Amino acid sequence: MSNTFMRVGTANMYDNALRNLGERHSSLVDLQENLTSGKRVVRPSDDPVAAAQAERALTRITRIQTEQRTLEVQRNAMAQAESSLGDAVNLVQEMRQLMVNAGSGTLTTNDRKTISQQIQSLRDQLFDVVNRKDTNGLPLFSSLGSALQPFLGPLTPAPDYSFEGLPGQTSAGDVSLPLTMDGDAAFMFHNQRDGVYHASISAVPADRQFGTTGITTTDPTLVTGDNYQIVFSGVGPGATAGTLTATYTITNTTTMVSQPPVTVPDFPADKPVTIGISTIPGLSFDIKGTPANGDTVTLQPSASVFSVVDAAVREIAGAANSNAAAQAVGQALQNIDRGLERIQASRGYAGELLNRADRITGNQEKRSNQLESDRSRAEDLDMIKGISDFQNQQVGYEAALKSYSMVQKMSLFNFIS
Repeated sequence: MSNTFMRVGTANMYDNALRNLGERHSSLVDLQENLTSGKRVVRPSDDPVAAAQAERALTRITRIQTEQRTLEVQRNAMAQAESSLGDAVNLVQEMRQLMVNAGSGTLTTNDRKTISQQIQSLRDQLFDVVNRKDTNGLPLFSSLGSALQPFLGPLTPAPDYSFEGLPGQTSAGDVSLPLTMDGDAAFMFHNQRDGVYHASISAVPADRQFGTTGITTTDPTLVTGDNYQIVFSGVGPGATAGTLTATYTITNTTTMVSQPPVTVPDFPADKPVTIGISTIPGLSFDIKGTPANGDTVTLQPSASVFSVVDAAVREIAGAANSNAAAQAVGQALQNIDRGLERIQASRGYAGELLNRADRITGNQEKRSNQLESDRSRAEDLDMIKGISDFQNQQVGYEAALKSYSMVQKMSLFNFIS
């Protein structure tokens, strides 16, 4: 059996001890830095792959925050538009109630004029509502783009009201909402979309009824937007005692083309009749009462909700008797209801966009939480493990210091007297 002896120099031993102390101290400093920052990856060199993953997660979180700030601006604008549409609905309903009141047979001419003035005041308020702007000074109902005041009117010549913009509704995105609503769809009428017509009649004595029902649209694609006039002519041949044979002629006053005269069958002079009119393209309505020679019915398209209101104001104020007032009110109610439907539909769409904003916010929060979890897994420190590692390293460092101090005293020169 042989034994091998190796002599270790004192200087070499000291160098090894000092190098070990430096490494332990450096590790202890790194662990302390991890604990104080709460991160496992303090700098990219600690773990390049984890650092890249954390950076990607932070970039996406920042983008979500930017999208959410933009969405809040859009949500505020849409909330203002929805509120304005609610105000418009309330104003139109108030006008409708006043129109109903104006149809009462107990009212005098002055009473009806007073009601018409109230309706006019509400119409002015409605016009202010539709031209409202958001906090940035942009119109809430500018559709795909318009002037700073999208609605103009009343204008001459017709159409009496116009929308100064590009009709249409901006679509919502995955993380965004439109900034504006389609005011054209909410407040304006189009011939082949809505086919809203107003029928006015010539002066009717208080002792004779003569009027029309509301005009309904049978086929909007056939509606041309032309003006029409129906004229009743006098007694025809072959009349017997107490019985009149009357005719009416429908004329397109835009093209000046007249249809052949139509005979009204069974027309007793002392009883009201109902005459169904269905030969005007896309439109249908009835004429009721006792028409007389020279009576006329004039049909004009309505360009907007405001046109309907203005016609009601004009005819209710100018109604000479309850029969004329009933005709004006009947036409106004028929058409104001169609306008109200469009406003309520737009308000419903605005409400759905606000619900969509809530869903987008919820989804973005989930994405943000997921990305934050990804970032945390990539670079955050497990505090329990970090504290444990730090304490172990601290104990090792203290042991190394003690051992070095003991070895340092074992030099031969310490024992030479």
